[in-house]
Amino acid sequence: MSLKLYNTLTRAKEPLETIVSGEVKIYCCGVTVYDYCHLGHARSYIVWDIVRRYLQWRGYTVQYVQNYTDIDDKILNRAAQTGQDWQAITQTFIQAYREDMARLNIVPADAYPKATETMPAIIGLIQQLETKGMAYAAHGDVYYAVDKFPGYGKLSGRLLDQMAAGASGRIEPTEQQKRHPLDFALWKAAKPGEPSWESPWGAGRPGWHIECSAMVNQCLGAEIDIHAGGSDLVFPHHENEIAQSEAALTSKLARYWMHNGFVNVGGEKMSKSLGNFTTIRQLLDTPLPVLKGETLDPMALRLFVLQAQYRKPIDFTEAAIAAAQQSWQTLKEGLLFGYDYGLQLQWSDRQDPDFGNPANMRIPDTSDAVQRFQTAMDDDFNSPSGLVVLFELAKELRKEGNLFNHQGDTTLSSDELRSQWQTLVCLSQVLGLETQPETSEIRDELSDADIEVLIAERQAARQNKDFAASDRIRDQLQDQGITLIDQPGGMTRWLRE
Repeated sequence: MSLKLYNTLTRAKEPLETIVSGEVKIYCCGVTVYDYCHLGHARSYIVWDIVRRYLQWRGYTVQYVQNYTDIDDKILNRAAQTGQDWQAITQTFIQAYREDMARLNIVPADAYPKATETMPAIIGLIQQLETKGMAYAAHGDVYYAVDKFPGYGKLSGRLLDQMAAGASGRIEPTEQQKRHPLDFALWKAAKPGEPSWESPWGAGRPGWHIECSAMVNQCLGAEIDIHAGGSDLVFPHHENEIAQSEAALTSKLARYWMHNGFVNVGGEKMSKSLGNFTTIRQLLDTPLPVLKGETLDPMALRLFVLQAQYRKPIDFTEAAIAAAQQSWQTLKEGLLFGYDYGLQLQWSDRQDPDFGNPANMRIPDTSDAVQRFQTAMDDDFNSPSGLVVLFELAKELRKEGNLFNHQGDTTLSSDELRSQWQTLVCLSQVLGLETQPETSEIRDELSDADIEVLIAERQAARQNKDFAASDRIRDQLQDQGITLIDQPGGMTRWLRE
């Protein structure tokens, strides 16, 4: 089965056919760095992270670029409100973005171009449009002439005479100098006290849309494979990118346009403009009553996002967050199975420093779990169906672990359990769901021989009815992550938690 993805441009699922065989160029619209990221941002960048990871797992070489919008009205308004330097604001929130994404296990982009560092390319692209008659200058501003581009509206499906301004709050207000109400600014004349750059039209700064067109071209070339972003960017941002790039460069901007759905709160899109947003760090750092005062695990937040197909809206509720936390605990138990039982199952590499690294694992491509996972993800990155496979593996491993704890044996062989565990670890990594034992550095302090000696001492203490000494040894082992299981007949088994 070939990998198919939904193309917003054609409104259909299409097989992935890249410009260069085996290579994928992806550009994702990044954040405007004036505030902390909220859950809507988390969903978007988790989605594109799994798209990137899955393509790599399928054997593609992926070049992934994501920009920072670091000059914008919102940034300048924040500077005016707080009295801070606008550049200090952008640096603060670029760093905050990186920290938030790292907590969510999102792989950094191959490049993070900034609008302020792309000015020559931006100005050059505007000049090309002006030369071709697709743009016009007016009192220091430069506007794109939408009626000159025959395909305007093809991404959003809107007819030019029916389009309304206001998407994302980004369309410029209609002014007398515009030739058409929907003409949008490529270059804005400098205003007193605002940062500006020199250009053929005078001092000013770029419009939002032209920044991305220039950064795509500068980093990835005139045509790319996938252009990604949130559904709110379809119009006007991505529509305008197409108009600019395809008019200036006379090539298709992107073969596939992909857009993730919104995070909804009370039936409305989560956004800063509506004031109904929760920042990523608020959600992860605040003890939640629904979690009985615990904080939300970042992997549970990632799981919450992946439980919905990426194009569909997802409802943010307390119940959904609690369910995601509980589900993550199930998956986490499965992912830790090898650490907890590998020694007892006599896995030869259990004590290797690099134990558990998926890069060292070779899972069978023909296994039922791998085939079902691939079938799910090949269908437009259907992560909910992919997760079904992971939870089946995790629950099976948890059941086998419980049998081992209480009966000292498992229904599956050591090799079968190893294969299942490695399959779970590798497939989970494709979705960015990863964990490590929290006390691995403590667990290795006691050798197996040391543990057996202490257990023998405890057995002797019990036979002598020295129950205080017996309890003390049990507690000592428990502190080292060792659980004792007393069995009928006086035998005691142990396992590392």
